[in-house]
Amino acid sequence: MTDLLQHEIPFRLGCFFTVLLAMMLWEWRWPRRPLALSRIRRWPANLGIVMVDSIMLRLVFPVLATGAAGLAAVNGWGLFHVLNTPFWLAFIASLLLLDLVIYTQHVVFHKVPALWRLHRMHHTDLDFDVTTALRFHPLEIVLSMLVKLAAVVLLGAPPVAVMLFEVILNATAMFNHGNVALPKRWDQVLRWMLVTPDMHRVHHSVRVEETDSNFGFNLPWWDRLFGTYRDQPHEGHTGMTIGLGYLRDWRATRLYGLLLQPFLNAEPASLTPHSNPPSLEEGR
Repeated sequence: MTDLLQHEIPFRLGCFFTVLLAMMLWEWRWPRRPLALSRIRRWPANLGIVMVDSIMLRLVFPVLATGAAGLAAVNGWGLFHVLNTPFWLAFIASLLLLDLVIYTQHVVFHKVPALWRLHRMHHTDLDFDVTTALRFHPLEIVLSMLVKLAAVVLLGAPPVAVMLFEVILNATAMFNHGNVALPKRWDQVLRWMLVTPDMHRVHHSVRVEETDSNFGFNLPWWDRLFGTYRDQPHEGHTGMTIGLGYLRDWRATRLYGLLLQPFLNAEPASLTPHSNPPSLEEGR
C-alpha cells in the first residue's frame, strides 16, 4: 500500500490513459449512437479543458485529496481516527461515503442556480462519449476539490482509500460516459452494481425531468435510495437529444466558449435545464 502511494502520479496517469484509450477503441468498434458532430470538432475542447483543470488545481491547492488524507493521518484528524476505526472498516466506509459525497454534490450543483451555471458546461456537450466525462469547468473543479478535501479530512479517510477512490471514480466516469453498446441483459444486471452508460446517458438528455435524474458517477445505489433513478429516456437511447436546448452554438464546442459559458447568458431560463432544442444547424 505504501509503495502504491509513493508512485501515485504514474499509477493514476497509467490508469487514466489506459481506460481512456480502451473506451475510445470500444466506441469506435461498437458505438451505441451515431455522433451528431465529428470528433475533431468536439474533442479539442473536451480534452483541452482537462489540461486547464489540471493546471488550475496545481496552482490553487498546495495538496490535493490524497495529500490531505496523509495530513489527517499524521495529525489524527477526522472521525475514523477519533473512533480508532480498524483500517479495513475505514477503507470500505471511505469508498462508500466519498461516493455519497460526490452524488450529493452533483445534486446540489443542479439545484443551486449559481452552481448550475458552472456545472451546465458538462451538459452542453452536443454528443455523449468518453470525452464528455472530462468536460468540467475549472471553477467547478476547484469547488469540487474543496468539498473533497473537507470530506477527506472530516472522515480521516486512509490515504490509500482516497487515492483508489479517485482512480475508480475517474475510470467509472469515463466508462459510464462511453458511447458504447452493452447487451441489454448485461446492462440490466450491471446497473445494480455500477452506473452503466445507458443509465447515465439519461442524465444528459435535454428533457429537464431526465437531466434531473441518475446523478451517480460510480455507484448506482444512491439514485435508487433517494428517488432520483430513471430507467430509460423517453425517446429511447438512439432517439434522445443530448445537451441543453439553449446552448448549442460555439459556446458548446470551442475551448474558449466553454470557459466563458458561466458568465454568458443564454435565454431568460438559462439557469435551469431546458427542452425543445434548436437544430444543430442553428449553432454551426
